[in-house]
Amino acid sequence: MTATAVDPRDAVLVDFGGVLTTSVLTAFREFGASLGFPDLPVTLLSTDAVASKLLADHESGLIDADTFDTGFAERLRAHGADVDAEGLSARMQSGLARDEATVELILRLRGQGVPVALVSNAFGRDCYAGFDLTTLADVVVISSEVGIRKPSRQIYQLACDNLGVRPEQAVMIDDLPHNLEGAARLGIAGVLHTDAENTGRQLAERFRIGE
Repeated sequence: MTATAVDPRDAVLVDFGGVLTTSVLTAFREFGASLGFPDLPVTLLSTDAVASKLLADHESGLIDADTFDTGFAERLRAHGADVDAEGLSARMQSGLARDEATVELILRLRGQGVPVALVSNAFGRDCYAGFDLTTLADVVVISSEVGIRKPSRQIYQLACDNLGVRPEQAVMIDDLPHNLEGAARLGIAGVLHTDAENTGRQLAERFRIGE
């Protein structure tokens, strides 16, 4: 049996929604199901030009949650969903829960002296409620605060610069492949997150992080 190749790295960049929480896509589908259209929210955000721009503008801090909610409610209604705009983004995320196992993994890495940066596309008004981000990460880079969203290479570079590491020293943990592809363009290695156990094993076996 051939041994797994090891690529030692020194730092971790970690996503928020879908990594430190349960799946965002599942939460959106649960919300869609409550409207009678399980796949509609995800489909619109990924394929509808108007909805996609609303999301990009909101994550980049160009529009606030209320403006996103109003615009996205219009797109949902245009496709047959009876939905109120007020508090829409909060209701879309109501199915999210803290992923304690992954939170503990990140806290353990920090306790071992591994530099950690949170790199997150913001969504809604209170998506980080209940999390002490300064405890979880040495550096916090939120898309709406810096005006750049994943998968732009600039947001990953900013996180690395703030950590004081080169991209070639870092690993990005994310639940979305296209975000890892953006990081890879800078030389940042990627771990596609499915659960804490698998992510922890990949960090140790592939990168000697958290051994």
